[in-house]
Amino acid sequence: MEVVQVLCMKGGTGDSSYAENSLLQRKVISLTKPIIEEAITNLYSNNRPASLHIADLGCSSGPNTSFVVSEVVTTVDKVCKKMGHRLPEIQVFLNDLPGNDFNSIFKSLPKFQKDLQKTMGAGAESCFVTGVPGTFYGRLFPRKSLQFIHSSYSLQWLSQVPEGLESNKGNIYMASSSPPCALKAYYQQFQKDFSMFLRYRSQELVEGGSMVLTILGRRSDDPSSKECCYIWELMAVALNDMVAEGLIEEEKMDSFNIPNYTPSPTEVKCEVEKEGSFTINRLEVFEVNWNAYHGEFCPLDARKEGGYNVAKMMRAVAEALLVSHFGGGIIDEMFSRYKNIVADRMSREKTEFVNVTISMTRRG
Repeated sequence: MEVVQVLCMKGGTGDSSYAENSLLQRKVISLTKPIIEEAITNLYSNNRPASLHIADLGCSSGPNTSFVVSEVVTTVDKVCKKMGHRLPEIQVFLNDLPGNDFNSIFKSLPKFQKDLQKTMGAGAESCFVTGVPGTFYGRLFPRKSLQFIHSSYSLQWLSQVPEGLESNKGNIYMASSSPPCALKAYYQQFQKDFSMFLRYRSQELVEGGSMVLTILGRRSDDPSSKECCYIWELMAVALNDMVAEGLIEEEKMDSFNIPNYTPSPTEVKCEVEKEGSFTINRLEVFEVNWNAYHGEFCPLDARKEGGYNVAKMMRAVAEALLVSHFGGGIIDEMFSRYKNIVADRMSREKTEFVNVTISMTRRG
């Protein structure tokens, strides 16, 4: 599987699109807003650049893309007004893999500019947005050209499926039944990818530049713990049921693995310190319920439809990977089964995603 060519969130604005099924990701971005504001405030207070160059890596498409840009730009505007400074020109680079639905992003920009004008007035004219297709596991920008980098729910995706997973049969990810060699292979791929990411970003950020990353992760030291792997284990249950019924070839099932790794805060910290270019300002862990409508986001019937909502979100995220390996014929049936499995577990267990957020500054 060529991850760079295959991996993308489902584009468009249809019922099964990422745009319509990414409320949970938006909730996570909202919860990290104070950390983003702190990083930008410190950045601008210490450097006061004449212009700001900002990158959102793994921007995807849909309302979350403009939401991130709006949050960052309005924060800069607020800091400038508080300090009595003129708003600098702001260049925002939106990056994702080539298969991302950049067309939807570009079509949404006129509305985004109008909304920004309502919030900032004439200052909105100082904001410019550009799309940058490519993998963030390589160089994307000239040396020392960026002041701020943001990424949310992207760095858990690996550059490739780890090698040496032949014995991970019956699983599509790390699981309680995975052999130790499979867990080691996943961890080593994460180490390689994340250290490479840090090295390239250290070249692109100016000295004193900031970076805030939120990664789907775990608290536990066990990489196969339920808090990070359960959502994929339940998908494997649906796929294995279809194998047992002859709807999917067993060989196809055994050769499919998700290119993803959910690190612990200790693992993230270790790689940052090993690479050596960044000072860690904050490293925090928090949870969100699988069902984005849980709690304050909860309409009257949303909790009842929790399994349906989660299955739709996971379909928007994983459909491209599944289709590339199994073909499109099994998708509707598999997600119908997955919805029921997830709904059953959510009714009986506490189901949450663990998030690791790290705020860093580029050393001089």
